[in-house]
Amino acid sequence: MHELGIVFHIIKQVKEVAKENDCSHISKVVMNIGEVSTIVPYYLEDCWKWAVEKEDMMKGCKLDINIINAVTHCDDCGCDYPTVQHAKICPECGSEHTWLLKGNEVEIKEIEVN
Repeated sequence: MHELGIVFHIIKQVKEVAKENDCSHISKVVMNIGEVSTIVPYYLEDCWKWAVEKEDMMKGCKLDINIINAVTHCDDCGCDYPTVQHAKICPECGSEHTWLLKGNEVEIKEIEVN
């Protein structure tokens, strides 16, 4: 489970931003997670609940996750299609000349302080 390591990294980044902005408590973090990012949201949330209680600045901090749908682009026909449903093969023309347009994100979108 690599989600615990990811949680520690997120907490470190969020605390640095909070300190730079003279914030004493972080109440919510909003993340964008791509559906093919290899992160399991349930595991991330579970690790988050445990880890934030170890940090005075983040006790009780809520984690909201936005799932970003994976979309693949076909260079041959220009079609954008759902990655999970069709994988690497373009459903329009059958080409394998495709690449992931979005859906692999792991980013902090918003930090709420009080």
